[in-house]
Amino acid sequence: MELSLHRLRMLHELSRRGTMTEAAAALHYTPSAVSQQLAALEREVGLKLLEHVGRRVRLTEIGRVLAQHAAEVLAAEERARIALERAQRSLTADLTVGVLATLAGSLVPPTLALLAERHPGVRVRTRELAPEETQSAVRDGDLDLAFVLDYPDHPDVPVSWDAHVEATLVGVEHLHLVAPQGMLTTPGPVDLADLADHSWVASGTSTEFGRALWTMCRAAGFTPRIAHQMDEQATAMAMVAAGLGVTLVADLGLSLRPSGVEVFRFAKPLRRRVMVLRRAATQDRPSERAFVRAAVDAAAGLDLREPPARAP
Repeated sequence: MELSLHRLRMLHELSRRGTMTEAAAALHYTPSAVSQQLAALEREVGLKLLEHVGRRVRLTEIGRVLAQHAAEVLAAEERARIALERAQRSLTADLTVGVLATLAGSLVPPTLALLAERHPGVRVRTRELAPEETQSAVRDGDLDLAFVLDYPDHPDVPVSWDAHVEATLVGVEHLHLVAPQGMLTTPGPVDLADLADHSWVASGTSTEFGRALWTMCRAAGFTPRIAHQMDEQATAMAMVAAGLGVTLVADLGLSLRPSGVEVFRFAKPLRRRVMVLRRAATQDRPSERAFVRAAVDAAAGLDLREPPARAP
């Protein structure tokens, strides 16, 4: 009996994700294609691996046993690929990287340019996603790496890393107040508490950035009045330019600021850290380490403060 690694991967994904539709999406196949391949796997082993319960499909007992062994086989295959990568004289690999909208136009391009210059054999495919989706996507293997953000000065907005992922610091951004031209009469720096009576243009509390703003304002003694809920920093600043409120923008977002606004520093600095997330099991993979080094160097080139002492 010869088992197909390709089909074992499909069984493994079905076991992890619970439905044929989600497994197919993770593998970039149609549900019918996955169903056909799993039917072929059943013929290979001569045992029933799946059973229908209503309109859903679930693993039989022997299907679950085989899925557990499949996970071990796939982990060994991944270790073998990492070993082969280490043995290469010229690094060759494919990486899928999650990027955030707030970094896509600033930190990501120079990172990819540096990586291509240093290791032209490393091919990178990027995927934009929301901050709340990054950790699970890396943990589940949908992404090799992802940029993430956290707010170290505000423990009420914690980022709790999964035991199966590792986060590497790339750099630190400072947050700034962006206000309509002429609204504030002082040149700054400003105190967050003095902005209690202003309307805000900002993300809602369903986002990490929105929760961070809410926590910062509450710590300063007030609840922010969100007049216009906007997730994109460029859109928020355009609303500010129209005189509709004030907003918070990080260092990298300031390159998008329109005319008609002013930028102010805070008397008590507000920071957020830019990090790269990857699975603990692959943190020694040469191509991933090369990507992290490129991100650290790109961040330094953009003058992000407090970079790590050295790249991993």
